[in-house]
Order: sequence, then structure tokens, then C-alpha cells
Amino acid sequence: MFGFLGGYCAGQAAAALRRARALRRAGRDSDNRRIDGRRIVHSASDAILSIGENAVILFANPAAAHMFATSVAAMQGSTLARYIQAPVRNARTPLDYFPAGGGRAGRRATDYAVTGIRANGHLFPIEGSISVVEQNGRRVCNVILRDVSERHLVQQKLARSHDQLRQLSSALQTIREEERTHIARELHDDLGQLLASLRMDLTLLQQNNQLPEPSRPLIEGMEANLLTAIASLRRIATNLRPRALDEGGLYFALQGLRAEFEERHGIACLLFADEAGLRLDDATSTAIFRIVQEALTNIARHAEATEVVLNLDRIDGELLVTIRDNGRGIRAEDMEKVESLGLVGMRERVWALHGQIAISADEPSGTRIDIALPLDGHARPDAPSG
Repeated sequence: MFGFLGGYCAGQAAAALRRARALRRAGRDSDNRRIDGRRIVHSASDAILSIGENAVILFANPAAAHMFATSVAAMQGSTLARYIQAPVRNARTPLDYFPAGGGRAGRRATDYAVTGIRANGHLFPIEGSISVVEQNGRRVCNVILRDVSERHLVQQKLARSHDQLRQLSSALQTIREEERTHIARELHDDLGQLLASLRMDLTLLQQNNQLPEPSRPLIEGMEANLLTAIASLRRIATNLRPRALDEGGLYFALQGLRAEFEERHGIACLLFADEAGLRLDDATSTAIFRIVQEALTNIARHAEATEVVLNLDRIDGELLVTIRDNGRGIRAEDMEKVESLGLVGMRERVWALHGQIAISADEPSGTRIDIALPLDGHARPDAPSG
């Protein structure tokens, strides 16, 4: 009996000893994990803060101190308002400083963008994420911060460069239109008058009864060539700058463009528009005419269409332009081609007028172009308000 009790007690003592050793090993492992975690946080390249419920910084790693140009000791125990600009008045909790970061405990919340304050008072942009955890019954916010000053500078430079390119494109379009107008007028006024004078002289020559008979077929051929030259001159001058655009306005210029498109390409083209609603200033009228002209050129070249419909409606201070065809339809990859300069030119003209353009495949087939242009300041004085 005593031998059994002694063996039992010895077994219990050995088991207790093993449990004690296991607990000590677990404690050492836990301590090692804590030490490893602290090392990882201290060596992290991103700034990391732990913030209490009262918006006081409980922990800051060296990267955070470097970001704010201060020390870890100076940050820990300071209020968050010293380093983060509050987006709202009377900010009291960490989530007041990071309004987009209201995530559940232990889960990463949405990213946010705030303004940081360096020790010297310099403001700089910050992006990052926030998560909330429970520690000893209290909520602690863990925040990962990234200084995005350099990225913002690059974005600002790119935006300025983009704006400059658009201004340059707009200026080049204006210069191009001025040159087109000048050349068209020169052709009409000088060369056109010269050809008209030659035709009058040729008509007088034909009325001369004393001409030898063999010369009459030659004169008739000269007249036919002269008429062809006059027609070519008118077509070239119209392509450069339609006289209807200056003399009659956008509506009559589009009617002429529609008729010329039907005659030249054999594609039916319908125009639905109100002449009074298209009384716009010269720059806007020219831009819209060129947009429609470029669209019709693309349709003739690529669409394999048999019908085109043009709608121009003036509604609530905007001009809505819709161009539809029943061709094979445009593909997404076609719009992204480098050589699609016609589409690029259309977009640039629309954006220069602060408008919007959408190009898509139409149903059941074909391509649809939708354009919305604000008309504030672009209407002629005699135009209706729309």
C-alpha cells in the first residue's frame, strides 16, 4: 500500500515538474515573440503609432519620429493633435482624426488621407490605414502612416504638364483654324476670281464666229477643265473653312457637310437640329463643326455603315450632340490605338470646351458618340437661352 502511494506521489510530482517546465518554456517563447514583435515594429520603414482612446500617443516607432522630425520620447505621451491636423473641430478620439478609419476591432479599416505636422510646423500629406484592437478592456488604435509628399509633388507636376499640353493643343488648334481661314479666303478671293475671269474670257471667245472650226473642240475641252478646276477649288476651300460657317452659322454649315458627305460617300445622313439653337460664337461653332466632320470622316473610312444620324439638342444650358451609325461598331481596342488621332482630336476639342465625350458600340450594331458641351458664355447675343 505504501509502495503504491509512494509511486503515485512520485508520478504526480514528475507531472507537475513537466508542467512547470512547459509553462516556463511557454513564457520564454511568449517573451521572445514580444521581443521579436517589438524589433519588427522598431525596424519597420513605415511609421507606426498606437493611440489611446483620449487621442494620446502610447507608442511610436523610430520611423514615425523620423517622419515628424522629432524623437520617440517626445511623441510618446503627446496628444495626436500635435502631429496630425484634425479635419473636424473639437476632435477628441483617434477616429475623429481619421474619419475614414472606423473599422471593427482587429480588422483593417479603409485607407485615409490626412495632413501631418512636423516638429517645425511644416504641413505634409499622409496616407495610411487604421485598425482598432481591445487591450485590457480599452480600445487602442494602431495606425500605419506613409509620407506621400514626393508622390503629391510628382502628381502636381504631371497635372501641370498635362494642363500645359492641353493649352498647347488648344493654341495649335486655334492657329490651325486661323491658317485654314486665311488660305480659304486667299483661294476664294484670288484664285477663284482669276478662274472666274478666265471663264468669262473663254465664254466671249466661244461667241466669236470667226474662230476656225478645228479650234472649237479645243475651247470646249478648255471650258470643261476650267469648270473642273473651279469645282475643285470650291471643294478645297470648303474643306479648309466652309463659307457657310461664317455667313450662315453652324446649322447651315452642318447641312452643307451632310449633303457633301451623302454625295461623296453614298451614305445616307440625317440631321436633326434647330437653327436657332445653334447660334453660337465662332470658336464653339468651329469646334463642333470639326468634331462632326471628324466623326463623319471616321465613319466613311472604317464603319462600313449605310446610315448616319446626327442629333444636336440645346437643353438646360448645354448642347447635346449625338452621332450614330449602323456600321460594324467600334471595339475597345480601336479607341486605344496610338494611330487613332481622329478620336484624340475630337476628345481634345471637347475637353477644350470643358465638355464630356463618350464613344461606345451602339445597339444592335454601329457606333455612338455622345457629347455634352456647356454653353455658358458661348452663345451669340441673338441666340435663345435654351
